[in-house]
Amino acid sequence: MSDEEITLTAGDAEVSVRPGDGGRIGGLRTGGVQLLRQGERYGCFPMVPWCGRIREGRFLDGGTVRQMPLNSPPHAIHGTARDGAWRTARVSGNEAVLTYELTDPWPHSGRVTQIVTLAEDALTLTMSVETYDDSFPAQLGWHPWFRRNLGGEDARLDFEPAWQEERGADHLPTGNRIDRKPGPWDDCFGMPGGVDVTLTWPGQLELKVTSREEWVVVYDEQAEAVCVEPQTGPPNGLNTLPRLVTPLEPLEATTTWSWRRL
Repeated sequence: MSDEEITLTAGDAEVSVRPGDGGRIGGLRTGGVQLLRQGERYGCFPMVPWCGRIREGRFLDGGTVRQMPLNSPPHAIHGTARDGAWRTARVSGNEAVLTYELTDPWPHSGRVTQIVTLAEDALTLTMSVETYDDSFPAQLGWHPWFRRNLGGEDARLDFEPAWQEERGADHLPTGNRIDRKPGPWDDCFGMPGGVDVTLTWPGQLELKVTSREEWVVVYDEQAEAVCVEPQTGPPNGLNTLPRLVTPLEPLEATTTWSWRRL
């Protein structure tokens, strides 16, 4: 099927999906209001087959050290699938299914599937990585850029993590877990009961980002946007907390954004 932009609708909610632009969610409107920062780098992109930074682009794959391109020197960041063209497998009025075949520079073959499902008051994203060949470590997650301001007061961010991953000078977790520090953040947090983060635009909208995964990166160092990124492991997790994709066991995760008007 075509990899042209897809528009899904449910009630007064509308989402644009861009298979040809890294499987990205290009925009999300509710009541005519755009919630995602616009631009080719923004919207919401899938992070796969890893999330955040890999230290110096290197990770241990069985007994082999793999080197990924340093697209955020001195590290490799956010996976490879956001830079590729995805294919549209199926579309209905409120759901799209996209696929992406892992390829160079990633050293293993595999298929990523992303399901985008829109309801009147929620958007659910499900992603899986599967292999029919070699097993390999992987991560997956999402990087949404929510607009900080919708025309009134700036968004408030509320969440209660069990810990914050201490961040080293190289922007990677040191391995120490600390109490949450005040923002602004470019930091990973642990939420063992599942990711549960609320964005509130006072007098306008409340949006909750939830996931059964226990890791979330919050990035709000830019004036224009707030990023809340559920993922299956911490930054540099291919080295510190690898999740193995095998022919019998794919890696799968889901996040839901639900909203209500205030």
